Amino acid sequence: MTQFLYLSTVFIWGTTWIAIHWQLGDVAILTSVFYRFTLAAAIMLALVLLSGRLQATSKQDHGFMVLQGMCMFSLNFVCVYTAGLEISSGLLAVIFSASTLFNAVNSRIFWGEKPTSIVFAASIMGIAGLSLMFWPELRADSTKGVNLSSIGFAFLGTFFFSLGNMISVRHNKKGLKPFTSSAYAMFYGALFLATLLVITGTPLTWDYQPHYLGSLLYLAIIGTVAGFTAYLSLVSRIGANKAAYATVMFPVVALGLSTVFEGYAWSLSSVSGLGLVLLGNGLVLGIKLPFTRRNKA
Repeated sequence: MTQFLYLSTVFIWGTTWIAIHWQLGDVAILTSVFYRFTLAAAIMLALVLLSGRLQATSKQDHGFMVLQGMCMFSLNFVCVYTAGLEISSGLLAVIFSASTLFNAVNSRIFWGEKPTSIVFAASIMGIAGLSLMFWPELRADSTKGVNLSSIGFAFLGTFFFSLGNMISVRHNKKGLKPFTSSAYAMFYGALFLATLLVITGTPLTWDYQPHYLGSLLYLAIIGTVAGFTAYLSLVSRIGANKAAYATVMFPVVALGLSTVFEGYAWSLSSVSGLGLVLLGNGLVLGIKLPFTRRNKA
């Protein structure tokens, strides 16, 4: 089941990059993210109510679910979408993969959990591997000049995502299942986004192109409801540190799709990077590698 959840998360989030690209256009980012999580929250709440999976919760639980909604289901995406307007998807993928390191540090700060050397080694391998895979885009970004504000938004979005992971760990420790906590958190995230829309005076415009509606439905239903349910279930099973490695793997899926549909050409650099990413993936999932086996006396 753990492997299924991991592969589902990687595949689903790996396919959302194209859909997110189709969301960036005439409609304000804040408005598009609001549409996404309002729809996702409505679907998620309906599912848990109809299936009878909605657990009893306390006021303290709801306080943390409000925070999770703000971090994981609103501010995270507003920051990442905004960064994506000015920096390449490659640089964005490399920055977002740093969530593995953010989770390791935050787990130490909030839960006193000392990350293992395996987690750090896998994280470094993953980030280095993605850097090699996206090296042409990273070089192109460097020649255009460094857009510090967009890079800052990308790191801020990644940090919010990590904080949402920490709150998910708290829910797991309290016995709250991802179905209940995610349904409420998505609802609170949508309310927070609505508040931001009012405060900023952002209009509720619409894009009538079919690809906008199609990508919105895919992001809300598949990318959010299915993707986050799988990911947060994974967090409850193997912990936030190991689960976050999915953020390193899903750009690999995105490049695979680009190979099929956009003619992406693999190079020695990208193949070497893929090897590092897969090696880190093996370490995280506990696959026995030759150099990890202890010699018997």
